[in-house]
Amino acid sequence: MNDPYETLGVARSATDKEIKEAFKKLARKSHPDLHPGDKTAEETFKAVSNANDFLKDKEKRRRFDAGEIDASGVEKKQERFYRDFADGPSYSSHAAQDGFTSNEDLEEFLARAFKSGTQRQHQSAFRAPGQDVTYVLPVDFLDAATGATRTITLPEGKTLQVRIPEGADDRQMLRLKGQGMPGFGGGPAGDAFVELHIEPHPFFHRKDDNIHIELPVTLREAALGGRIEVPTIGGPVTMTIPRGANTGQTLRLRDKGLLNRKTGQRGHELVTLKVVLPDGEEPELAAFLETWKPRTPDLPRKEMLK
Repeated sequence: MNDPYETLGVARSATDKEIKEAFKKLARKSHPDLHPGDKTAEETFKAVSNANDFLKDKEKRRRFDAGEIDASGVEKKQERFYRDFADGPSYSSHAAQDGFTSNEDLEEFLARAFKSGTQRQHQSAFRAPGQDVTYVLPVDFLDAATGATRTITLPEGKTLQVRIPEGADDRQMLRLKGQGMPGFGGGPAGDAFVELHIEPHPFFHRKDDNIHIELPVTLREAALGGRIEVPTIGGPVTMTIPRGANTGQTLRLRDKGLLNRKTGQRGHELVTLKVVLPDGEEPELAAFLETWKPRTPDLPRKEMLK
């Protein structure tokens, strides 16, 4: 059985809610009912189901995180020099896991325990990579859409520059090679993984590579048409409203959506019109409508009343 966290695409620090949401999303995509006869989809569904069941069991998850069992639930052989600190924080060092306050303390202990050879030889014999660490970074919607660079501060005070790629996805994981915890005995440092949590926008909404927006227009603009300014993720642009436009009508702004990093192409912005009446009283408009007789039948509810 593969690592349940990797199978669900979540960080080891994921909450129960995040694990549940990840499972639902993957299960919907690979459910056998939606892919009849597709063995790959069936295997994927089984894998995400097993991973979800494993992580829902709090005791199994605790023991797996502590390295006491593997992903299939089988006991792992414990090889600790001193005492087990596997329940410590994810950013703890190898020395802290083995009961020492620092890597230097652990190296000193090994030098005393093994009298032959130099300290460098002992370090080489016990060379180990540093631990990976995971961080969550809240990202503004427009920063994710257009790309940006942000600085994060680690628990020990170190700062990292994180480049958010243009068109970044929610829950996307960025890998910063060699920016995790230092290695032991000259081993390489671990990696830092940054999970992006994209914050919602007040009026832009993403669907695949397209941006959706509901745009209020005045009665006059809808009736007579004209050119108006429309917000996009790259700034305002001018768009033509056709004469006689109505609420629910959708217009397209080509290539004003998100960049697809795989194809190099951009999505579009889909603008859905919403006709709004003036806030204040308009006696002239009311007087006109009282005497106005439209040339076409005005039965907007006819389909509902059949």
